[in-house]
Amino acid sequence: MSSTGAAVRVRKMQAADLDRVMEIAGSLNGAPQWPVSAYLRALDAEAVPRRVALVAEDLEAGAVAGFLVASVVAAEAELETIAVAAEGQRRGVGRLLLAELANALRMEQVNEIILEVRRSNLAALTLYRSCGLVETGLRPRYYADPVEDAVLMGRRLG
Repeated sequence: MSSTGAAVRVRKMQAADLDRVMEIAGSLNGAPQWPVSAYLRALDAEAVPRRVALVAEDLEAGAVAGFLVASVVAAEAELETIAVAAEGQRRGVGRLLLAELANALRMEQVNEIILEVRRSNLAALTLYRSCGLVETGLRPRYYADPVEDAVLMGRRLG
């Protein structure tokens, strides 16, 4: 349930979700603009590294409201992308996606999640901190267009 009161269900991403996933990513400044082939690899259970791909589905609207993809190597997962449609932002959708990711990773004996985020992305930094991630380092000039530092964050999954 999101804070709007709308019923939101998190589930595994499916190929049928990719048009909406691409639409959400394309509508957001700063969201990675992956080709469809990258999402298809994320759905491939045989791909290396293995990935966890989830969507948050607004059950009332009958549409995907957000998604994430994380890669898993041994006991560590890296959040590669997370995006929430503009109408779902600041309503708990991102927090719900991250909570369900943590639950799924714990079940698979993954004990840590890491990520990097643009230093200027205050909304994402706030979300990550509210979900228990802490800053672990900085990668100067990591991002291009525009050039910007990456804040490294992580969280042990207990």
